Amino acid sequence: MPRAKHSTIDRTYSRYGREAIATLGQLIRIGRIERKLSMVELAERVGISRDMLRRIENGDPRCEIGAVFEAATIVGVSLFEEDRGRLATRMAEQAEKLSLLPKKVRKPRTTAVRDDF
Repeated sequence: MPRAKHSTIDRTYSRYGREAIATLGQLIRIGRIERKLSMVELAERVGISRDMLRRIENGDPRCEIGAVFEAATIVGVSLFEEDRGRLATRMAEQAEKLSLLPKKVRKPRTTAVRDDF
């Protein structure tokens, strides 16, 4: 019986994006090693497989962002703010800004000028 083919989307990532993901993976690995955690121990704490943690540390851009952020948090990698209180303030500021922006983004309709009379 032939296997069902799953559709895969080929994504391209910018150079900056790939480098940022690789850097975050390296920071997670450094933090794990400095805390003397094995890959298995950290993977268990994050709730992922060792293979997924290996992919995170190698900078695979297809990893789930929640798992990446949780691994970073556990090993002490600061994602946005060193101070947790400042992060809460920043979240409130962003929520206020979002409340002022339109709910949907719509491109303005452009009607071509018909001057062929």
